[in-house]
Amino acid sequence: MTASVSAAFTRLSADSAVERMKRALAVEAPVAIEINGLGYAVLMASPIDLIDLAYGFLLTERLIEWAGEIVDVEPHETEAGYILRITAARPVSDRLAQRVRHRTSDASCGLCGIENLEQALRPLPVLANRWTGSDAAIFAALDRLKDGQPLNRETGAVHAAALCSDDGMILDVREDVGRHNAFDKLIGAMLRAGQGWGDGFALLTSRCSYELVEKAVLSGCPMLATISAPTDLAVRRAAEAGLALRVLARPDFCLATTP
Repeated sequence: MTASVSAAFTRLSADSAVERMKRALAVEAPVAIEINGLGYAVLMASPIDLIDLAYGFLLTERLIEWAGEIVDVEPHETEAGYILRITAARPVSDRLAQRVRHRTSDASCGLCGIENLEQALRPLPVLANRWTGSDAAIFAALDRLKDGQPLNRETGAVHAAALCSDDGMILDVREDVGRHNAFDKLIGAMLRAGQGWGDGFALLTSRCSYELVEKAVLSGCPMLATISAPTDLAVRRAAEAGLALRVLARPDFCLATTP
């Protein structure tokens, strides 16, 4: 699996100078999700950490409740893209039977194929673990995040999702062309390792969409920090679930939108 490729470009400048150069491009490929032989979704994603993606995606789709409900994940590369063949336990099959649909989604949409408005905004659980950490940890994590983004340093075109400790240490990072996929990969990696959020938080290099809020809540994350602004729905959904938000997080300031 290759996450970047080299491509030729012509560099242009205001003084009409022309320079030939090569630059790394982030690979973006279709990744099909099959569960017990049934096609469930197609994501456009970076073809790395795909097993993590499978675990995180199924958790945030509310198809699994813990890692043991996934028996096996087999990634397969094809000419058209990648297939994640997931073997899941019986409870997953029962949930899948209730919700099955052929759905195509991409890095900007997670709702294609939803049949009605009630399915789009299902109730979220209220978080038992509330954020009690210091906001100084956010600035410490921001300062350290670039060290965990090798693919973005190479291509400048991917998002990162980081697991941060309550004092701002970066404990784990996942990257992807899609912000949703990066977060699912991080959640999946934590799920596979049996690692919880504890008193830590998630830091994402993206705007704060309601889908990211939902993924944070469903994974038990007490606080979500993003470098760009939130949508109104993200703020409302976070408040309903008791998720603390820190948005527009920059080296010099951030905004707190919920306690």
